Amino acid sequence: MLVAAAVCPSPPLLVPDVATGAAPELDAARAACADAVGLLAAARPDRLYVVGPADEGADGGYPAGAKGSFAGFGVDLSVRLGAESSRARDEDDRPLPPSLAVGAWLLARAGWADAPIEGLGVAASTTAEVCAGTGRELAASAERVALLVLGDGSACRTVKAPGYLDERAAGFDAEAARALGTADVAALLALDAGLASELKAAGRASWQVLAGAAEGAGLDGRLLFDDAPYGVGYFVAAWS
Repeated sequence: MLVAAAVCPSPPLLVPDVATGAAPELDAARAACADAVGLLAAARPDRLYVVGPADEGADGGYPAGAKGSFAGFGVDLSVRLGAESSRARDEDDRPLPPSLAVGAWLLARAGWADAPIEGLGVAASTTAEVCAGTGRELAASAERVALLVLGDGSACRTVKAPGYLDERAAGFDAEAARALGTADVAALLALDAGLASELKAAGRASWQVLAGAAEGAGLDGRLLFDDAPYGVGYFVAAWS
């Protein structure tokens, strides 16, 4: 059963070494992420899944110990998803997608040692139904399951945003923030995949995995951060 979840944005800019001179601009988001991850530890989970968006071909499972790198963002910095395991050495040498690398960095920053970790990359094309089913499977995999869910809102909030300005973006993000902040499972599952794609909202599929995992769990939500730096919707929420 799902006992806790933390929702965090997924941009590599959360990592100060990547952001360099712009690092202070996301200090509030980093602090909120640290609080949310701390609440995961307080829930004493038996297993933690790190879930985030991934390109086609980079989706699927990642074992504990899987490595990621921020070299593609001009920084010689590597991360590992928890402690190294024989599975990571022998079965899967794929590098973590950027979102899961950010999750690994957040956990390392928090000194996570509270439960075994696995990663899951979710393709943007994954339907709400499939996402929810995946979430149910994760929740049923242990007695006490926690999720660290990475993903961003729309990338169309301003004319300088990666997707330029789209008047629909503010409404989409407002509904996503409300649903994440109140643990509204039905509202998350109702997010329109087509609209999310048009607005470049990379978190939609990951949030719907969370929604499936949380069905029947009776969790309460709290929104810790809601802003759109660089014209991209970033949210941090804690469910417990």
